[in-house]
Amino acid sequence: MAAAAADPRVLGLLRDPFSLTPGFTGPPQPHGAKPMLDNAVGAWVTPFVMAAINTRNVHRSNFLMKHAYGSDFVYDEMFITGVGEKGEAIAKAMAADKSLGGEGGPQPGEGPSKQERETGFYDVMFLGQNARGEILKVGVTGDRDPGYGSTSKMIVEAAICLLNEAGATKGGIWTPAAAMGMPLIKRLVDNAGLTFAVEPG
Repeated sequence: MAAAAADPRVLGLLRDPFSLTPGFTGPPQPHGAKPMLDNAVGAWVTPFVMAAINTRNVHRSNFLMKHAYGSDFVYDEMFITGVGEKGEAIAKAMAADKSLGGEGGPQPGEGPSKQERETGFYDVMFLGQNARGEILKVGVTGDRDPGYGSTSKMIVEAAICLLNEAGATKGGIWTPAAAMGMPLIKRLVDNAGLTFAVEPG
């Protein structure tokens, strides 16, 4: 952020959802910058702290896979806070909370305890909609804290997958989807405590 403040070109890269797809710019993308009532999920949503990074990586995956998701692919990532007035209040409070960033953010050693890491979990919903309005929902769960316990298992399985199943991947800066795809998903299900399931309607 300090570099962006000093150089407008850096700020432009941070704002560009296609900054990791050289030579390709897709359609306008959602900004995901404020709380809103999302009709697709039927609940209030609020900006997700990792969305700016994840969005660019998803577009890079699509780019590396020769636009397997389509050259008109649109991606957004938000945190679901709930329905009604309570969901709205939580969404707005989370959007106003800036404690994770800047000088006053968490310091080394202030993360979750060992018990919290081992008993943590996550449940993520991916919702896809095509031009005809047809919707596909996929739920992804993990059996440990996503920032520590689950991530470390995913990294190990990705390394083994690169060695054993994706050794033909050429050098360069790849995303997991483009470099490993389904073999990595199988490893995550078999060995890392993740589930992937298509959900009804």
